[in-house]
Amino acid sequence: MDNIVRKKGHFLNPDNKTKKIDKLNPQENAKGLKGFWKKSSIYVKLSFLLMGIAHLKYKCFYKAICYFAIEVAMIAYMANRGIDDVIGFFTLGTVKADAWTRVEGDDSIIMLLMGIFSFIVVALFAYFYVQCIKSSYKLQLNVEKGIKSKTFKEDLMEYLDKKFYKSALSLPIVGVCIFNVLPIIFMILIAFTNYGGTIVPPELVDWVGLKNFQKLLVLSKFGPTFIKILRWNLLWAILSTALNYFVGIGLAMLLNKKCVKGKAFWRAFPVLAYAIPGFITLLAFKFMFSYGGPINQIIIAHGGKAIGFLDLDARTSSRLIGLCVNCWISVPSIMLLATGHLSNIDKTFYEAAKIDGAGKFACFRKITMPYMLFVTMPVLLSQFVGNFNNFGIFYFLRGGLYKKGYFLASDTDLLINWLYNLSIDNNYYCIGAAISLIIFLITSAISLFIYVKSPSYREEDTFQ
Repeated sequence: MDNIVRKKGHFLNPDNKTKKIDKLNPQENAKGLKGFWKKSSIYVKLSFLLMGIAHLKYKCFYKAICYFAIEVAMIAYMANRGIDDVIGFFTLGTVKADAWTRVEGDDSIIMLLMGIFSFIVVALFAYFYVQCIKSSYKLQLNVEKGIKSKTFKEDLMEYLDKKFYKSALSLPIVGVCIFNVLPIIFMILIAFTNYGGTIVPPELVDWVGLKNFQKLLVLSKFGPTFIKILRWNLLWAILSTALNYFVGIGLAMLLNKKCVKGKAFWRAFPVLAYAIPGFITLLAFKFMFSYGGPINQIIIAHGGKAIGFLDLDARTSSRLIGLCVNCWISVPSIMLLATGHLSNIDKTFYEAAKIDGAGKFACFRKITMPYMLFVTMPVLLSQFVGNFNNFGIFYFLRGGLYKKGYFLASDTDLLINWLYNLSIDNNYYCIGAAISLIIFLITSAISLFIYVKSPSYREEDTFQ
């Protein structure tokens, strides 16, 4: 009699110890593709050609039908248009449309989109294909070891219980792939084409590699403008983020003092500025600083001359006004966030610091700021990215102004504003896509570097 007795999915050894083997790892039984191919049955091998045949052999009929249907659907898709979409992705069309000869021609942009979609379909099919092979081999091992495999109904019930997270997330993931991933990939790929200007459908678009990025750095029309705007964009993001953050924390600390009366009123007052839509606030400030606005009216009433705060040659005043307006809009949210976190700081820290002779500034530098940076670093990074890509501030304050020395931009425009001017107003879609990719690389690299170096990541247990 064997030393091991099989019973209800368990192995019993002579020491009456059980070892559960419900979850089998194929790697334990067949290491590497060579070992897997040697140990797998003929039906598992046939599953490489005909999905579901091993499931049919081992009497998992519903799974066999599902996998077979997936393979048939994939073959039908590739035969009908999938192959053409893949080829069209690389060629972007070969026949130019001609209205005189009634030649419909190829639409390069549609071919690019459908090519991306075809690759997503292929990737999805590859996932099911691998799962089919794994499932087939697991069925074989279960049969060899006398273990009863789960029925199709049990698998379905598992997706409503233990694996419900997969069922709940499946639809959102599909939506993200269609409405987020697909447009992002499309935008990235546009940066490597010559799409834009006079080359728009029915003209055929072509792949140009890194030439658009070379234009941004080398070409006299784009290069100097790109460098100037990038330098100002980085300075703007740092200054506006720091100003908003420290003013918000300072205001929250001020309102947390016991001597302040009517705290509810003073906290609600800045929120009113936050509640008003941002573009309305920006248009109101644009009117205030215009020639006929109240500020110039006051200056004229006191014997002065009207000042063009937002004129084409008013670079410094326009930038300062942009910083202040952005601070007015953003500080309330930082204040509300800081108010909640400041109330969570252990007061004994401050008492111990006072006993040691620390002043108010030392307490702020050694206790308040380290704690606030720890708990608000993700928010601070999101503020930095938001300010780096803050389209509305200068679009509503000085939109439409083009200054000499800048190509389709002014000296207060950010990269996102220049991208808009190039792509939407002037059809430089490929250059705009290249700029957007550069923006993504810069913001993601800076954010990731700062977060990895921050206490929020490296000293997670400090304030716990």
